[in-house]
Amino acid sequence: MSRQTVVVIALVAVVGLAAIWGLGLLAPASEPAPVVTEEPVPTPEPPQPRDTSAPTVATPAPSGNTPPPTTPPPATLPPPPAAPTTATLTIDSDVAGAQVFIDNKFVGTAPATVPDVAPGQRKINVQAEGFDSVSEFFEITPGPRTITVSLRTIRLDQKVAVTHKHRLGSCEGTLIATPAGLRYQTDNANDGFTAALTDLENFEVDYLQNNLKVKIRGGRTYDFADPSGKADALYLFHQEVDKIRTRLIGGTP
Repeated sequence: MSRQTVVVIALVAVVGLAAIWGLGLLAPASEPAPVVTEEPVPTPEPPQPRDTSAPTVATPAPSGNTPPPTTPPPATLPPPPAAPTTATLTIDSDVAGAQVFIDNKFVGTAPATVPDVAPGQRKINVQAEGFDSVSEFFEITPGPRTITVSLRTIRLDQKVAVTHKHRLGSCEGTLIATPAGLRYQTDNANDGFTAALTDLENFEVDYLQNNLKVKIRGGRTYDFADPSGKADALYLFHQEVDKIRTRLIGGTP
């Protein structure tokens, strides 16, 4: 090999190494390893308790254009109703269809509702065919009220002063009639009696003789006269008592 050839080969080798170095394919000489310094690991803080309360929201200050809050006015309650000045009466009876009168004025049949009745004492009359009429006074006050009048109830409260004529002499006393019966009340204990109205076998008034004859079934007969010598009081007494007596005997309710 000639000297020129050797020189060419050497040049080619140098150029090739330079190219390899430029391309980074040839690692440079080993460098010393970097020194790693360990930093201390921070200690974690203990967990804080969680605040579960509602967050406080700051109320923004009103601006100059915002009107101040206003308090609503209290609710206005309606005025209480005025107290009634008249009465509304409902008048009923134990006999359907009985006629009803207030102060002798017909107002309808039972049950009758009558508005605008002036307060005060009012006469109420109820009547029906086949029954004794009932007339009573009631003190009426403003407002609604129901009044029930019974026509089937036996009402009897009569009394009359009499003279009981004996065969020899006489005695004074009082005849009293109620639904319980007829009673002769006198200071003479031997003449007094009480008998049911249905036990009066004879009960008659003699207007001309001015006397009232009473015969008790299975008992004595009494002859009563009016101390005034007139029969008017005895006649009225007999009329009221005999009406109830007849009703009881006939079984009329």
